[in-house]
Amino acid sequence: MAEIQLRNIKKRWGHVVGVDNFDLTIADKEFLVLLGPSGCGKTTTMRMIAGLEDATDGDILIDGVRVNDLEPKDRDVAMVFQSYALYPNMNVYENIRFPLKVRGVDTALHDERVMQAAERVELTDFLDRKPAALSGGQRQRVALARAIVRKPKVFLMDEPLSNLDAKLRVSTRAQIKNLSHDLAATTIYVTHDQIEAMTLADRVVVMKKGVVQQVGSPTEIYDTPANTFVASFIGNPAMNLVDGEMTGGTFRAPNVEIAGLAGPDGRVTLGFRAEDASVANAGGEINAPIYTLELLGDATMVSVRIGGQLVAVKADKTFRSEIGDPVSIHVHKDHCHLFHAETGARIGE
Repeated sequence: MAEIQLRNIKKRWGHVVGVDNFDLTIADKEFLVLLGPSGCGKTTTMRMIAGLEDATDGDILIDGVRVNDLEPKDRDVAMVFQSYALYPNMNVYENIRFPLKVRGVDTALHDERVMQAAERVELTDFLDRKPAALSGGQRQRVALARAIVRKPKVFLMDEPLSNLDAKLRVSTRAQIKNLSHDLAATTIYVTHDQIEAMTLADRVVVMKKGVVQQVGSPTEIYDTPANTFVASFIGNPAMNLVDGEMTGGTFRAPNVEIAGLAGPDGRVTLGFRAEDASVANAGGEINAPIYTLELLGDATMVSVRIGGQLVAVKADKTFRSEIGDPVSIHVHKDHCHLFHAETGARIGE
């Protein structure tokens, strides 16, 4: 069992706040993703769990034991870094074996444990190679094998795919997903890539400037974002956000009119996903000239400009038109989200 409790964790450097009042329980065997832009505090949170940073305030508990004052080596966590951090003078076998030597594991068990870890990440044909002779994807798999070889309570992964090209990211992401399922270990994964978060996580923690914005399953985060920051950060493309006015249940903005909404009168921000709208022949809720067209293969992305904001809708891949042509877009009221204009917080449910 490896339940992790973060009780009102804070990290400050003088007047600079890195993480503010982070309070969360991470269940045993859960795959939790910390998601947010650079500087949001996600890596700092992970480093405090690992013991590489001291928490300014709050408590960190692993299996009910407070670990704030324990050295990293005594917390029984394994960390996979963005930079791989392999020993260049050692071959793959020795790199994977190294944690067993450092922790004094019986040498009679080393070969079996190394081979098991290498097989899990498909490295058995590369055990004699030095890191310099490996591709980026192979090096990352060595780092993964080195983390799993000693069977720690907790895996910590700090943007492990960010140095890989797009194709390798997809295949290695699948490997990490499969590994987490097989190992059934508690995993905390840091990334700024929302696709990684959506595909890997049991739960996602979205962070901004050291503050947790929302915690939930990928579906919850995607379908019911807590505020405009989460709405704009999750999704490809991000949720469309349009500033306008609500009067008697009708939202209005330049070239936009959507009736039947439940929300207060006054200034609000309307949100909807590109896939939740469609191109109509006429009579749609949005009517404007086409700003740009993008053929995606399985669909055509049609964008129009509403005020100073771009609004995107996914049309059929056979849709054809020209920039500047008028287009009518249907947005069903049940797919609309409303946010407070000042705070960005979600309005009602």
